[in-house]
Amino acid sequence: MFDGFKVALIDDDPPVRHSLAQTLELAGFEVMAFESAEQALREVQPGFAGVVVTDVRLPQMLGTELLQRVLQRDATIPVILITAHGDVNMAVQAMRAGAYDFIEKPFAPDRLVEVTTRAMEKRVLSAEVQALRRQLSLQRGIEATLLGRSAVMQTLRTQVQQLAATSADVMLIGETGTGKELVARCLHDHSPRRDRHFVAINCGGLPETLLESELFGHEMGAFTSAAKRRIGKIEHAQGGTLLLDEIESMPLTFQVKLLRVLQERRLERLGSNEEIAVDVRVVAATKVDLRALSEQQKFRSDLYYRLNVAVLRLPALRERREDIPLLFEHFMLQAAARHGREPLPVDGSMSQQLMAHDWPGNVRELRNAAERYVLGLSGENLLTPSPAAPLTLPQQMDQVEKVLIEQALKQHRGRMSAACEALGIGRKTLYDKLARHGIAADDYRVGGE
Repeated sequence: MFDGFKVALIDDDPPVRHSLAQTLELAGFEVMAFESAEQALREVQPGFAGVVVTDVRLPQMLGTELLQRVLQRDATIPVILITAHGDVNMAVQAMRAGAYDFIEKPFAPDRLVEVTTRAMEKRVLSAEVQALRRQLSLQRGIEATLLGRSAVMQTLRTQVQQLAATSADVMLIGETGTGKELVARCLHDHSPRRDRHFVAINCGGLPETLLESELFGHEMGAFTSAAKRRIGKIEHAQGGTLLLDEIESMPLTFQVKLLRVLQERRLERLGSNEEIAVDVRVVAATKVDLRALSEQQKFRSDLYYRLNVAVLRLPALRERREDIPLLFEHFMLQAAARHGREPLPVDGSMSQQLMAHDWPGNVRELRNAAERYVLGLSGENLLTPSPAAPLTLPQQMDQVEKVLIEQALKQHRGRMSAACEALGIGRKTLYDKLARHGIAADDYRVGGE
C-alpha cells in the first residue's frame, strides 16, 4: 500500500500484538512488531519512513514517554496511542503534546486501519516534502536558478552554460511566464560579464517617443525637456548584458536604428554627432514567432536574422509537468519566509489539481498559486482558471504520455525513427499512439527523415 513505509507496532501482550499486526498486514501495511518501547526506539530513528502505533500501558517506558522520545528525534513521525478507557484524559494531553491520534479500547479493526492509513498518508507527504527540500538545498549554481529535473530543463541549462562563456547575442523564445528574464540573468551571471551591469528594458512598456532616448541617451538640450545629459540603457550596460524584452513590440522605425548599433557596436546619443563604442551582449526575448512577423512585414527581416544567431526555446510548464511539485515547493518556501508563515503540506487532492491544470500563465502562474496556498486562499481560488474536473489516473497517464511523445518529436524534428529510438517503442506502436492522441508528426518535421 505504502511502498517503503512501515508501521512500528508496540504492545507487550503477545496475542494482542499478533492480532493487531495481522490486522494491519491484511490491510496492506508492512509491520514491525515490538514488545517494548526500548526495542522500538532502536529502529525508529530520525527519518524513519513510517508511523508508530503504541499501547500506552507498557511495562517499563510508557507510551507517552515513547511519544516524547520519537518526537524529539523526528517531529514528522506520526505517533498513534492505544488507550484503555481510564487513559483517555492522558491521551488527550498526549495529543496536545504532539501525538497524531489515539484509539480507545475496545475498538474495531477498521478503526485501527482508518487511523493508521491517515497517519501514513501524512507521513508520506511529509517525507516527499523533506525530499524536495533536500533537493532544493543541494542545488548549486545554475541548477539553483533554473529549477527542474525534466529533460527539457536539463537541456536548457546545458545550453545556457555553453552560451554564457561566449559574447554571442541570444534570442529567447517562450510563452508569457516561462522565465525569459531569469534565463537572461543566468546568461549574464555565469558569464565573464557578471561584474558589469545587467540592464533590462521592456520594449512594449515605453512610448515610441521615449524609446530612442531611453536606449541611446541624449545630450543636454537635445529636446525641450532635456535639461541635462542622460546615459542611455545601452551605454549603461557597457561591458555587461542588455535584455530587450518583448522585442516584437519595438516600432519598425526604431528597429533599423537598433540594427545599426548591433552591427557596428557604436551609437550616438540624441543631440550628439559623436559616436560611442559599446561592448554589450544583447539578449532579445519574445513570445511570438519573429520569422512569421517578418514575413508579414511586421518585423524587420534583417533585424530578425541579425538576432537569430543563438536561439534558446523556453518550454511551457505543461511541457514539463514533472517539474511542478519541485517548483511549487520552492515557491511555497519563498512565500512562507516572506509572509512569516509555516509551509503547508500538499495533500493528494492538491497535487492532482496542480498536475492536471493547464498553466496558461506558466511558471509565473504557479508561483502565484503557491503564494495563495501559503496565505490560505486554497480551494476554487487557488488556480485561475480552475480545471473543469480532476483527471483520473488513466487520464493523467495519457497526458504525460502525450507530452513525452511531443517532446521526442520536437527534439528529433519529426523524424520517426529517432523518436521511436528515444522513446524505446516500435514504429507501429508510435503511430498508434499518435493517432490516439491526435498528434500530427508533420507539425514537427523539418525536411524528410
